[in-house]
Amino acid sequence: MTGPYRAPETSHRFVLDTVRAADRDRFLAALFAPEPARRGLLALLAFDHELARTPVVTREPMLARIRLEWWREAVTEAVEAATPRAQPVVESLGEIARRHKLTAEGLVALVDAREEEIDGPLDVVRAGHALADLQLDVLAVGDPATRDAARAVAAAWLMGEGPERGALLAEARARRHEVDLAALPILLPALSLGGPTSPWRTPLAYWWAAKRGRY
Repeated sequence: MTGPYRAPETSHRFVLDTVRAADRDRFLAALFAPEPARRGLLALLAFDHELARTPVVTREPMLARIRLEWWREAVTEAVEAATPRAQPVVESLGEIARRHKLTAEGLVALVDAREEEIDGPLDVVRAGHALADLQLDVLAVGDPATRDAARAVAAAWLMGEGPERGALLAEARARRHEVDLAALPILLPALSLGGPTSPWRTPLAYWWAAKRGRY
């Protein structure tokens, strides 16, 4: 990994606006993280959003693979090159990857997981785990109980409503008394999977749960 890099503030603002518009509940949860971890979580969510958009951007498998290869190369350069590519999410990733010692392999793992969606259904467990592992690195949390809970919530987030999602959420909540509370910004979205809530209720629900160490 090369030396420190500071992304333009316009790139961080782009990331914040993108996640707030596209992924509101996880955006709200990320706000419970202190800086600079908050900025790191938002950059990862913006990255995940860009990858998830691939089937929408193009339905041609070859073009989809070209797009994901661009991201694979871009995030590798963001970690290893002196200056990342001039794209807001990549620039933001370049800063947070160096600050939190994220690896190119970890970032590429999320691209690889999303690539499966080109030819078939997304492997939600693989994709969820890849994102959760990056988020935990940003939060500097690595104990097994917290990792299991964060991976379960991240995978459940990608699932439709059903018994499998319920089982994952139950698994995550069963570790509630063991997890590192520093990981609450990536665990709180579990609350949004319990049923529909009005937009104004979600921030209050997250705040109250965070005070009690629940999710």
